[in-house]
Amino acid sequence: MAVQRRGHVKTADTSSIEKKIKRGIVQRQSAPHRRYSVPLLLVLIGTFIGILVWLYTKWSNDNTDALVSKGEILTQPRVFTVHCSEDYQKYKHFPGCTPTKCGRAVTDSVVTTAEAQILKRIAERALELGGSDGGASILDLHSGALSMGKKFVNIYRYFSNQIRHIFTEEDFELYREVRGRIQKAIAETFGLEPSKLYLTKPTFFSRINSTSAKTTHDEYWHPHIDKVTYGSFDYTSLLYLTDYDVDFGGGRFIFMDPNSNRTVEPRTGRVSFFSSGSENLHRVEKVAWGTRYAITVSFTCDPDYAIADPSFP
Repeated sequence: MAVQRRGHVKTADTSSIEKKIKRGIVQRQSAPHRRYSVPLLLVLIGTFIGILVWLYTKWSNDNTDALVSKGEILTQPRVFTVHCSEDYQKYKHFPGCTPTKCGRAVTDSVVTTAEAQILKRIAERALELGGSDGGASILDLHSGALSMGKKFVNIYRYFSNQIRHIFTEEDFELYREVRGRIQKAIAETFGLEPSKLYLTKPTFFSRINSTSAKTTHDEYWHPHIDKVTYGSFDYTSLLYLTDYDVDFGGGRFIFMDPNSNRTVEPRTGRVSFFSSGSENLHRVEKVAWGTRYAITVSFTCDPDYAIADPSFP
């Protein structure tokens, strides 16, 4: 048998080792360049993070102007005028009512502190019977809707035998009187004919605390437009029944304008009202502690969507 000549034979292993050695040489030769690229990368990352922080600050609650603070007492409406959106063009026009002068206003002279405290007690008595599992509960005297766990019940049917121990005729009379005064204030501020403005649904009491949301009904803090959510809305109002920074923390009402946010700090008896289109994109700040009570009272120009005042059952 012939003897094989042993020479320098490249195996797969030696070829792989040579490649690794060559890669190592190339990497070492390029190392000085990497030392310069890493700091540059860090600068770019830092710049990007800075931009994100700036954008967050720009749209956060800290970047706000107080339209009205809690410490102020307004004997006349403070009006902030904005250009009307095109939202109203998508709906039937009602001369003398459909918004042509848009904006928002706040006043402390429509409802007294004592009246607001009585209205708060109405909500407290009713919500003691139920209340949401999450942080937001409602009571609608018109439809009877009452938050109960993760759903709603009709308080007039569900608690029919107890209703007269919960409410009085005087409670409903005050509710109707206050609604009428709010309607008059809106009509005077926006130059409307009061008889062409109608109460609409939903109109309700709200109780908000810091309990975590359990259903989408509890998520009150999302930005929204009332005219988009409820096509019937033309004017929205809120009557506050508790004080910001005394009865609760957070919970400010925030108008989200293009260049900054403008807030209304709730005060017992304070009424805030505004045209309901996208010129008044808004949200409610999350309540951090305590309990915030308010009444949302909504108005339409379309008589087909009008609702009657609630009557004592």
